[in-house]
Amino acid sequence: MGLFKSKDERRIEREMKVKAGMRSIERSIRQQEKFAEDFIRNARHAKQIGDDGQYQFIRSALKKTAAVKKMLERQLLAIKNAMLISQQAQASAQFAESMNVMAGQIGQIFGEMDLTKTQADWEKAVAQAGSMEERMELFLDSMEDAARSGTAATTREDLVTDDEIDRMIQAEVLAGEKAELGKLDELESEIAKELGATKQKD
Repeated sequence: MGLFKSKDERRIEREMKVKAGMRSIERSIRQQEKFAEDFIRNARHAKQIGDDGQYQFIRSALKKTAAVKKMLERQLLAIKNAMLISQQAQASAQFAESMNVMAGQIGQIFGEMDLTKTQADWEKAVAQAGSMEERMELFLDSMEDAARSGTAATTREDLVTDDEIDRMIQAEVLAGEKAELGKLDELESEIAKELGATKQKD
């Protein structure tokens, strides 16, 4: 099965093994710290009971434990530094791969580029744009002329008579008076209610 694994799958497997190794070393360091605590407690006890032989033995074991812990810490640090260097190398490789792809794309673009045709198309487009602007101006002028003649036709004074204008004004006046009368009726009703309430209290 390992022969058919992709490059990324193999890289992930390697990273998982490295992280598993780091966790194992970290567990060993904690274990050495626990051993050191136990040895220190035992050495204190041997000192209290005056057992110099056990004290010297424990002292030697404690020294060895400290050396093992220091060696494990150095191993862990070496792995962490190696991981950082590996990540830097991966970043550089990705950069190089990206630049290689971009270089290929740029070469393909320039290979397919026909500047002579592009220039001819551009000159043709500019000429068409100039012609289109002239046509657009003529079109807008004709629209404005049509709009002016249409407005003049629809705003003749004889289309609305003076009597119609008077009736419109009169209707507006009557509507305003009706609204005012309605407000007065509401006010009188409120006053009557207030007077009625006052009489009941008395």
